[in-house]
Amino acid sequence: MTALITVRPLNARTARMSKTFTTADFAIHYNLTMSPMRFTLVFTFAVAALLAAEAAEAFRCKNRIIRDGMHEQQVIALCGEPTTRRHLGYATRGVPYAVERRYPGGYTRRHYVGGSTLIEEVVITEMVYNFGPRKFMRRLVFEGGVLTSIESIGYGYTED
Repeated sequence: MTALITVRPLNARTARMSKTFTTADFAIHYNLTMSPMRFTLVFTFAVAALLAAEAAEAFRCKNRIIRDGMHEQQVIALCGEPTTRRHLGYATRGVPYAVERRYPGGYTRRHYVGGSTLIEEVVITEMVYNFGPRKFMRRLVFEGGVLTSIESIGYGYTED
């Protein structure tokens, strides 16, 4: 059963929008009667919130948080050995080259030379953790021994 709602105009601007709607269409009518300034403000905050929100690049393992930037050995110490471990290959990345100058009195100044970077080759390793059939499996990708990516890859399974 749908009820009919008659919306009366609040002012001359909304007079052209007043119609009779069913209850299912009422939310659409409300959004149409929102002032342009208010709509812009709500839209801007919604977009800003979506852009500012980071992906959940962390998970809990034995009551410890595992997050990006952790070393491979730290993860193994906290979660134990992974179910599977694969060597995916190598990647190269640029590392800024710092020049240190030592001054009398023990003062050291480090600055980065403009445009000069060292090319470093790093090993890419994948580890998969299976936490059982009632929890999600996690795929961890390490570059140079540092955790760079965490993905949920569906529910785990019972190991026999």
